[in-house]
Amino acid sequence: MSQNVHPIGRGFAYEDLKVGFRFRTHRRTIAESDVASFVTLTWLTEELFAVADDSSRAIKGRAVPGALVYSFAEGLLLPSMQDTGLAFLNATLDVKGPTVVGDTIHVQCEVTEARLTSKGDRGLVRFNNKVLNQRGETVLEYNPLRMLKRK
Repeated sequence: MSQNVHPIGRGFAYEDLKVGFRFRTHRRTIAESDVASFVTLTWLTEELFAVADDSSRAIKGRAVPGALVYSFAEGLLLPSMQDTGLAFLNATLDVKGPTVVGDTIHVQCEVTEARLTSKGDRGLVRFNNKVLNQRGETVLEYNPLRMLKRK
């Protein structure tokens, strides 16, 4: 019986993703505790991220590391590849603007490339991912190439 029951939360398979297909994630507000935990975990102790005083900085507010924004973006995207993602192969990443504590982000995705692997038993899909804040400003862009299961 379990073979005929589709699990809730299963991500997109290769066949679901055609070039030009677009989707967006849910949103996530970045809290002070997120930055503190991330800085502690990664030892990213640059004063920009580790010291709260912003009086002499061009960025007002508590700056968020681009690596944390990227990590949250990947977490927001997880439902789109749950149980179907096989590998993250590569990407370029471009930080477009600052993110500060209190910003709410989401990811807009567009499929830009889709092809079968040489064996044909799985597919390679490249996305253009834009991370936007609550004002609709793009703060980070990246273009992951992922290997996905076929149906």
